[in-house]
Parts: sequence; C-alpha cells; structure tokens
Amino acid sequence: MNITIYDVAREANVSMATVSRVVNGNPNVKPATRKKVMEVIDRLGYRPNAVARGLASKKTTTVGVIIPDISSPFFAELARGIEDIATMYKYNIILSNSDQNIEKELHLLNTMLGKQVDGIVFMGGNIQKEHVEEFKKSPVPIVLAGSIEESGEIPSVNIDYEQATFDAVSEFLEKGHKEIAFVIGPLREPINKDKKLAGYKRALKDAGIEYNEELVIEGDYTYDSGLEAIERIIELDKKPTAILVGSDEMALGVVHGASDVGFNVPDDFEVIASDNTRLALMVRPQLTTIVQPLYDIGAVAMRLLTKYMNKENVEENIVILPHRIESRKSTK
Repeated sequence: MNITIYDVAREANVSMATVSRVVNGNPNVKPATRKKVMEVIDRLGYRPNAVARGLASKKTTTVGVIIPDISSPFFAELARGIEDIATMYKYNIILSNSDQNIEKELHLLNTMLGKQVDGIVFMGGNIQKEHVEEFKKSPVPIVLAGSIEESGEIPSVNIDYEQATFDAVSEFLEKGHKEIAFVIGPLREPINKDKKLAGYKRALKDAGIEYNEELVIEGDYTYDSGLEAIERIIELDKKPTAILVGSDEMALGVVHGASDVGFNVPDDFEVIASDNTRLALMVRPQLTTIVQPLYDIGAVAMRLLTKYMNKENVEENIVILPHRIESRKSTK
C-alpha cells in the first residue's frame, strides 16, 4: 500500500501542511514536532511524491539529459560532470540515449518536457533547424554540452574545436611532417565540417602546404572505422607520416590496424588523438591527444543550466573552455 502524506499527518497527529513543511526543510517547525514527524516518516516508509510536489511548487527538481550514447567514454565523462553538479544543487537526473537519431532526439525532448523537468542538457553532434525550433519553443531552459549551434541563440559549453585541430596539426608541422592525414568524424556534423576541418586546412595553408582531400578520411568515431581508415591510408601511393584522429576510439583502431600489418607507431606514423578519455592510456603506445576537459564541459553546462532555472544573472551564454595537447608515446 502506498503511504501518503495524509497517513503521516494522521499518525503524527499534525496537519498535512506541517508534514509538508518538514519534508521540504522549512525552518518554521518546532524541533520536537519535526522529530515526531520524521520518526513517523521513517516508521511508515513514506516517500514524497515528486510529481505531486512539482505540481504544487511548479518545480520538480529534475533535469533531463539527452545523450547520444552513454556507453561512449566521451559522453560518459560529460555525463558524470553533469550528474555531479546536479547532485550538488539537489537536482535529480533523467538520462536518455538518443543514438544521434533526429526523430528520437525530438521525441525524447518532448518526453522530457512531458515529465515536467525543470531544464534539459542536450548533447548531439548534428544540431539542425528542427532542433533549434524545438529548443526555442521549450518552456524550460536548455543548454548544449559538447555540441555547437551556429546561431549562438542556444546556450552551450564547448572548446574551440577549430583552434584545437589547428594546434594539433601545427605540432606535426613543427616536427617536419608534410603529409598529414586526418581521420575525422562524420562530416555531416558541424563540429567536424565547419570547425575541425577548417582548423586542419588553416594549419596547412599557413605552412604553405596544399590541401589534399585524399588525406581526409571520414569515420564514425568507432574502433572499426579507425581500422578501416588505416587500411585506406596504407593503400595511398604517398603515405602520410602523421595522422590526426578525431576520437580516441578511432585512434585505437588506427594504432592497432597499423600494428597488425607491420607498421609501427610512432616510427612509421605519428598519431595524435582527440578527447583524452581513459582509452588514450589503455593502448600501447599511449596516445598523444588533444585534451578536452570533458568532465568540466558537463559540469559547466549543468551549472549554467542551474543559473537559468533559478533565474540568476548569466553574463555569457556561449562558454568556451581551454584545451591543450598532452604529449605521450604515439608521437616522438
């Protein structure tokens, strides 16, 4: 049988309003009364109905988080940052996987709103006009984490992806590499097409090296696409001596695929990965990588959302966090 606030009030011989004040931490309750009510709550095993409380207060202290794939180390680290800050501010999380499917993303967005969440953190690689239209119609604030939306109308937290790619390619160039391959994520995603590829091209142009589209190989962030990419690289008439890879998981595929056919990293190919997830340390040689502060991106996105939910002053709705290159054994 479900224990209700009425049952607690009857057993404690107080009003339902008093029970509500105790449950919500209202200080205007005598210590003796609070103690008596808490003892009844413990004895009966009463659990407040969050939905009912939300209807009364117009707040559910619940945040929706829409994430492409929680099994990915990249998104798992982001989600951990979100969850830790949510807990700090006493918000609960509803987490859903979208599989980067636009229909599912929009469905989940409306499902979250139907559950009366107070705000939403959204992660997705390909923010389209359909997303933006739904974000603008949302009755609650929405913040993007590790995702870009070109108009700048939707609050977001990211790094400077173009500059990070430029810095990684420049590091190769400074070591004398001329043929630099780029195993990039899906080019339908603005982060890859408009930011990372632009950084790659800019670094080459600044060094006076002509862009060669044969050296840009599209993957899908997975280990298998890294294996396929290195197969294509090895077949090139003029093989590159350096490879920038758009995700750590793809980089593992590149390193293992090269080793499987007798090539050595870093002697034959120097490799720089992205993200700096734990995968970068779980391969030999350990990966030199662009360090994205993934936990911080999630944490800052959640903190930004709390500001909007609590109607605090927000000075910057587009937050760019710092990046750096961490040198390890996949480069010389």
